[in-house]
Amino acid sequence: MKTTKFYIGKIPVIIWGAKSNKAFIYVHGKMSDKESAESFASIAERKGYQIISFDLPEHGERKNESYRCDIWNGIVDLHQVSFYTFSNWKSVSLFACSLGVYFSLHAYKDIIFEKCFFLSPIVNMEYLIKNMFLWFHVTEEMLHAEREIPTPIDTLSWDYYQYVKKNPVTKWNSPTHILYGGKDNLQSLQVIENFAKANHAVLTISEESEHSFMGDGDDEVIKNWLYDNL
Repeated sequence: MKTTKFYIGKIPVIIWGAKSNKAFIYVHGKMSDKESAESFASIAERKGYQIISFDLPEHGERKNESYRCDIWNGIVDLHQVSFYTFSNWKSVSLFACSLGVYFSLHAYKDIIFEKCFFLSPIVNMEYLIKNMFLWFHVTEEMLHAEREIPTPIDTLSWDYYQYVKKNPVTKWNSPTHILYGGKDNLQSLQVIENFAKANHAVLTISEESEHSFMGDGDDEVIKNWLYDNL
């Protein structure tokens, strides 16, 4: 597959696929990178799309940067990528995974995409943070006093927690397909169903899959979901 590597500002980017007037912005999840778009790109290209993937802060080529992977920097970077994409393609869609979904829901809340695909989406960050409080025996009072508390999953931040509480995701305007793992421990089925119902998203549940979708057969589950809906 043809690929072109370049930068949008300081953001490392790959464009995948043959020239087209249709494109997908690909937003990876935590612990991933722009190269993870390859499998999706190979499917989307057959449907006539190019794919624009990029490294989130502290990921891929940006691991050693002091620019943190938080909601504020994420929104800034996603805005830069979408401005470039909408300036160069007539039709723009979105694929996002896990934390990439949460960033997208905030950065792109006023954008209408042709279609969206959300894999293992984080749609309610307050729900996840409150679970992390329970898992790691942290209280709001402790976080307020310490400002930041490291955990095995991520560093809990008081400022981030306040942003999350003040900015819940209330509306998403683009037609969306969701693939959710029945064994996902980061977002409950109820959280995902509530989001899907409120925003008229089409929800597919893979009962035996975990949040990472890295188990036996999960690649085929994802491919079938995409082939059925792309």
